[in-house]
Amino acid sequence: MSDNSKSDKRYSQSLDLQQGKVEMVHGSGGKAMAQLIDELFVKAFSNPWLEQRNDQACFELPQGRVVMATDSHVISPLFFPGGDIGGLSVHGTVNDVAMSGAVPKYLSAGFILEEGFPLADLQRIVESMAGAAAEAGVAIVTGDTKVVERGKGDGCFISTTGVGVVPSGLNISADQVRSGDKILVSGTLGDHGVAIMSLREGLSFETTIESDSQSLNGLVAAMVAEVPQISCMRDPTRGGLSATLNEIAQQAEVGIQIREAEIPVRPQVQAACEFLGLDPLYVANEGKLVAFCPAEKAEQLLAVMRAHPQGADAAIIGEVHDDPFHFVQMETAFGGTRMVDWINGEQLPRIC
Repeated sequence: MSDNSKSDKRYSQSLDLQQGKVEMVHGSGGKAMAQLIDELFVKAFSNPWLEQRNDQACFELPQGRVVMATDSHVISPLFFPGGDIGGLSVHGTVNDVAMSGAVPKYLSAGFILEEGFPLADLQRIVESMAGAAAEAGVAIVTGDTKVVERGKGDGCFISTTGVGVVPSGLNISADQVRSGDKILVSGTLGDHGVAIMSLREGLSFETTIESDSQSLNGLVAAMVAEVPQISCMRDPTRGGLSATLNEIAQQAEVGIQIREAEIPVRPQVQAACEFLGLDPLYVANEGKLVAFCPAEKAEQLLAVMRAHPQGADAAIIGEVHDDPFHFVQMETAFGGTRMVDWINGEQLPRIC
């Protein structure tokens, strides 16, 4: 259905993926839109569900509770060190599903394209999505494409929805967090946000700072297989670690204490944050997770995380305690204590 010989028979000529641009007709519902879908999306995302060409996807799910998450991606710039909006749109939604302990299975993808957007860039984005989906073991089974007039978009926006299944016996949620739980992170913080900001500001450092954008379902699978008692997991995206910890403290009605000296941050990211006036605790990540687990399981969980390539820099950074005010506080490297409050305003807009 998606090879070039069949496309050539249906359309007078193939898409010009080298020099062509997105045109309003590509969102009109006519032959041009069908050609865009055939020669780009279906070809890249090829799977039995998508190739049925229905307005929906019908699929089987294994036994267990169904998890669904949706996310929209408006990052600027579209291409950045370590990734692009295509891979990011898969990683972000796969991770949202996986944080429940679920096995992600299927994705939908909605594109809003601006008239004049280069088809070569769109192809690059779509192929990046296809690669990220294949790596995560998920299928992109349905989608939608809209085109807006020149100047009324920003090239490409992508919305993805993910569906997965939680195996029986798992109950990973913020309301399961209890006083005494230990808090772990899977690796260095701030990589994604600093990579984006460095690119926007035209900054260069001795070592290139790359986004950490990646799907974490493989790491999560290893973690829950070894320590099914995990209380809660989250990926600290917008608002960074600070927002994530404050959300969980409020939802679980607990206090949280973390230690600055234990929080992993790459030296170049720390230096960039100091230069830009940023705090790594508030900077977005797209390939890290925060986990809460009973204290007696913390070292076991840490060992599992460090044994996985995506958790090599994992660390135990703090613990949960009773606090009627639900504060998040940090013991500083100098031995003092400071509040880690919600971010005020938008530190880094259009970050994901």
